[in-house]
Amino acid sequence: MPVMPDSWIRTMATERRMIEPFVETQKRDGVISYGLSSYGYDARVASEFKIFTDVDSVIVDPKNFSEQSFVSRNLPVCIIPPNSFVLAHTIEYFRIPRDVLVICLGKSTYARCGIIVNVTPLEPEWEGQVTIEISNTTPLPARIYANEGICQFLFLQGAGPCEISYADKAGKYMGQRGVATPRM
Repeated sequence: MPVMPDSWIRTMATERRMIEPFVETQKRDGVISYGLSSYGYDARVASEFKIFTDVDSVIVDPKNFSEQSFVSRNLPVCIIPPNSFVLAHTIEYFRIPRDVLVICLGKSTYARCGIIVNVTPLEPEWEGQVTIEISNTTPLPARIYANEGICQFLFLQGAGPCEISYADKAGKYMGQRGVATPRM
């Protein structure tokens, strides 16, 4: 299962609309970098944030998720409280080919500040804006900058197409735009 290079990512993004909007070169002047890299794509975080809060003292339950678990904000900079958590989404919309699995890693700039980014794998034939889970593991408030890099996606091409793709299963997060909260 090879990791796909920049030339493959560029071709798939421009000819097959795998990433929209697509930034063909890595942007880094005065911002946390984003765009095409040697073996991946650094995605940007949008300005929509769902910041978890205990104001209403609800229980976080993935089978019965309450919108009272967070406050929604549209901000150029999001402050994550100490030892807290935020949901956000990528600016980019992804369309994953049937023979590809995508994994995501957080940017080292944020990781070195105690900010951990999690994204579950993007399965073959999944499409949408990616919901990003961002944890502040520090005892201090932390800043997240909208419209700048947040994570890197690596594209792994399988030996052949899978038998059953995410689209075939009619996955519950297919085609999502914005932040998608847990669904049953």
